[in-house]
Amino acid sequence: MTLIIAHRGSAGTHPENTMDAFIAAKKFGADGIELDVHLTLDDQIVVIHDETIDRTTNGTGNVKDFTLEELKKLKANYHYKHFFKKASKIPSLREVFEWLDKNKLICNIELKNNSIPYEGMEKKVIDLIKEFKLEDRIIISSFNHKSLKNVKQLAKNIETAPLYKNLIYKPWEYAESIQASGIHPKFTVMTPALISDTLKNNMAVRPYTVNKEREMKKLMELNCTAIITDFPEKAFKVRDTLNDKNVSVQ
Repeated sequence: MTLIIAHRGSAGTHPENTMDAFIAAKKFGADGIELDVHLTLDDQIVVIHDETIDRTTNGTGNVKDFTLEELKKLKANYHYKHFFKKASKIPSLREVFEWLDKNKLICNIELKNNSIPYEGMEKKVIDLIKEFKLEDRIIISSFNHKSLKNVKQLAKNIETAPLYKNLIYKPWEYAESIQASGIHPKFTVMTPALISDTLKNNMAVRPYTVNKEREMKKLMELNCTAIITDFPEKAFKVRDTLNDKNVSVQ
């Protein structure tokens, strides 16, 4: 069964990378969530996608120039297209882990250190994972593949997967070279044959960001390990329909 990982939570229906979006993803039937992390001025791990706070909050400036307490005062749904009476806040990774501790969801953590080289980010994230004993439910991904190598040197038992958006020849071989056990490609660069060959070589395939029903259906029929989507509710319904059809055929 193809797993459903909610991209930045249920980002298509709720303010991205907020507890509102993560809670909605669980409610909609997602098997896991994907989130992005940066380091604050006081070296706290904070969940937000961009290097700046401009796009998703009512503030301006770089994430790294604010303390966690200062970031917590911002509205994280300030620019969001849907109206929410309650102001969403930027969560810390610790806050998300406290919530994950009460459920069984998978969590894909994207290290956003490809533009800003946050010193010690990998160790801080790993230490928090170990504190909550979430090693078997975490996948760490990044466009910074050197950072993923650092993760494996620090914690061999935590799964890693490189993110990429251009075609890679024999991606399973590349992933193995950095000790990863999965790949997170942009879905448009993966052909059915490439997906099949990667899976045959015991490498997990989790394409991003899959938002159209026809693409969800196609990837699920190819038995992708997971899809990463802004619309987990839609993906759940597609998977449910496919499962019903398979039961009928049997």
